[in-house]
Amino acid sequence: MHDVIVVGGSYAGMAAALQLLRARRSVLVIDAGERRNRFTERAHGFLGRDGANPDDIWQEGRRQLAAYPDLTWYEGTVQEISGEIGMFRVRTDMGTDFTSHRLLLATGVRDELPDIPGLAERWGKSVFHCPYCHGYELDKGPIAVIAFNSVSMLQAEVMPDWGATTFFTNNAMPLDAEQREKLLRQGVVLEEIGISRIEGAADIVLEDGRKLSFSGIFVVSNTFPSNSLAEAAGCGLEEHPMGQQLVTNEFQETTVPGIFACGDVARIPHSVSLAVGDGALAGMQVHHSLINPHM
Repeated sequence: MHDVIVVGGSYAGMAAALQLLRARRSVLVIDAGERRNRFTERAHGFLGRDGANPDDIWQEGRRQLAAYPDLTWYEGTVQEISGEIGMFRVRTDMGTDFTSHRLLLATGVRDELPDIPGLAERWGKSVFHCPYCHGYELDKGPIAVIAFNSVSMLQAEVMPDWGATTFFTNNAMPLDAEQREKLLRQGVVLEEIGISRIEGAADIVLEDGRKLSFSGIFVVSNTFPSNSLAEAAGCGLEEHPMGQQLVTNEFQETTVPGIFACGDVARIPHSVSLAVGDGALAGMQVHHSLINPHM
């Protein structure tokens, strides 16, 4: 019996585990080893580790957690969650059962991308979702923004600070007169011919045969919980402009008492910095719940 099982050992999950371990609680982290930013070579905007390789950040965090004797680390995938507050049961892909008083879900999200040939292969390399994470490194070169959801308009508005911006509506986002005027006022070039494919590093080939080259391409992906564990356990989901996330209260507890959530699966927007901060706070909230079950 562990005090807490943390499902997901990426940045948010490890940050939460650290707070609980420092409170001298027994923590089991179950991790499948599939970080969301595994496709990119550099993580930016994270104070103290700006520009570091994401795997190096993760490895250092893992090393630091291992120094705490109350940590158990299990490499594997969770298949099922059951039980109730005070006695949760987690079953892994190897058929192993673990029990705990509390659960913390830091399972991350899956990205849904526009169905454009060549785009998914460049995700995290020359196609990005966050300008604060990747915009500076494009060195004020030309930038493309591809419309995909209602947040794409906002992304196109802010991108000119990082470079000359072209907004591709790609038959996904008809613009009204007010939106057009706002983008043009920001210096954004509008391109309303559909996209045929992505080539080279960041070359967009249009349906009329033109090829436009950019330093980088940005698209706001739709995001959804990376698996159905929380939903199957009865945790509520809520819609947001880019997809779905778990419902949590001010204590980061889901709609199921005793099950908490943190990181990308429970918060927008998304970045390494925000995931670490959210995880640290969640660890404290779970600890308070163990001390005072009626909080």
